[in-house]
Amino acid sequence: MVEERITDGKRIAELLASELSARETGPLAHVEVIDADRDATPSADGTPAYGIAIDGVDVGTASLFPDYVRVTVSVGVEEVVTAAASAGVPARREGDTAVLRVESGAAVKPAVDVIAAAVEGARNASSSL
Repeated sequence: MVEERITDGKRIAELLASELSARETGPLAHVEVIDADRDATPSADGTPAYGIAIDGVDVGTASLFPDYVRVTVSVGVEEVVTAAASAGVPARREGDTAVLRVESGAAVKPAVDVIAAAVEGARNASSSL
């Protein structure tokens, strides 16, 4: 059987949103996808598709590119960069945020694990989340 690799930015974002929204236990139980723009289309400059919130506090954005999704996260930045390196997810620090590059459907699960590390770090560091 031949498996098709998903590399369409919009489809990757949909898979990521599903994974982030579906968790009912663990750190991701506190995560919500917010302000989703169902009509967002990938662009070379990146089109914001939805926000990511922890306990109702906006902490990130998923933006669509033609062949990947960029996720910016403003909490647990060090945890994100460290976890991403271990998970093989491209990530870098930009000022006070961490930026993840989710390049395929197969990269969604590792990216979700990285975001879970950010949530745990943020919840441990602040009682406001």
